[in-house]
Amino acid sequence: QVQLVESGGGLVQAGGSLRLSCALSGSIFAVNTMGWSRQAPGKQRELVASITRGGSSDYADSVKGRFTISRDNAKNTVYLQMDSLKPEDTAVYYCYANRNGVPYWGQGTQVTVSS
Repeated sequence: QVQLVESGGGLVQAGGSLRLSCALSGSIFAVNTMGWSRQAPGKQRELVASITRGGSSDYADSVKGRFTISRDNAKNTVYLQMDSLKPEDTAVYYCYANRNGVPYWGQGTQVTVSS
């Protein structure tokens, strides 16, 4: 089992920044890709950003140039730096980790961007 605990969500004005963190614990060997997804009210969950153990990253078009994903393998932590936030970024953000093809999810952290 892999446990993930997110932190760093909150309320911010449009144009502001937030940094999300996700700490892994448990059977974390063989965890490769980690990332963040989000789900806004009434919408499907969407992948926001992902990063491999080697550091290759990918982003949704809606956040490219504004969000940056990073990971610290020594600390078993993945981060999401979110800049130039927009009201449409408001959602619950979920961290995930892929271990041997099985995804594990955190419980989510709320991000609210006011206009």
